[in-house]
Amino acid sequence: MRDDTLPLTTLPNAPGVGYKARHFDALMADPGPVRWIEVHAENYMGDGGRPHAQLRALQESFALSVHGVGLSIGGEGPLDTDHLARLKTLCDRTQPASFSEHLAWSTHGMEYLNDLLPLPYTEATLARVAAHINQVQDELGRKMLLENPSSYLAFAESDLSETDFLTELTRQTDCGLLLDVNNVFISATNLGLSPQDYIDAFPTEHVGEIHVGGHDDDTDDHGAPLLIDSHGKAVVDPVWELLSYTLAQTGPKPVLVEWDNDVPDWSVLRAEAERAAQVLV
Repeated sequence: MRDDTLPLTTLPNAPGVGYKARHFDALMADPGPVRWIEVHAENYMGDGGRPHAQLRALQESFALSVHGVGLSIGGEGPLDTDHLARLKTLCDRTQPASFSEHLAWSTHGMEYLNDLLPLPYTEATLARVAAHINQVQDELGRKMLLENPSSYLAFAESDLSETDFLTELTRQTDCGLLLDVNNVFISATNLGLSPQDYIDAFPTEHVGEIHVGGHDDDTDDHGAPLLIDSHGKAVVDPVWELLSYTLAQTGPKPVLVEWDNDVPDWSVLRAEAERAAQVLV
């Protein structure tokens, strides 16, 4: 179990996993190296019941990270204040060690999309996203971490690199960053870039969490490799290698293994956490 000398208000520099209710008993009985868990905020916005009871029990042994997927930080319109209020209620109730969201948009008017879509990196986008981040942080009364996206195309109108865009956001808002190494690998492969160069340019001093996960391999209409951020498979060796490269830059960090689709038995996810622990050594 966890090292009792570490407060549950801080994410430890150790493996974490995306929590799934089917793993509750196994996780409590045999956590292996897992010291923290992540939950998706939108799954816990109800008033109570079994999900919250399990979360309270888990928080006795594991630090908690709350990860939002529905704020649409990069959206053209204003943030949904009702959604933000529900998010505040959840964070006030659970007091997580970390809260994060995506650098992406997922709404248009009253339409809600299932995908987290990328943004053009322009000064206008920067101003809008910074205003949204400041609104979230003011409402929640806590710093948020912003996650780099997985990209499948680049916008012709972008006049900032993604790393410069993220660096400027941290300067304007004092937010932290969630560095998803799998997303870096996906974007670099899809856009023909070097993932190591991306990591070298990333403002790693602001990183509060690192994520790894699985992806699907496909090809585009021209036969070029196309990677899809599916979170439905084991982490591939090149992503583990990129994680090692990243940790050499950042030093030890909380590392989360994501597996959200085709979720395996606990023993399989635990083995992925074991591998993360080996990379962290």
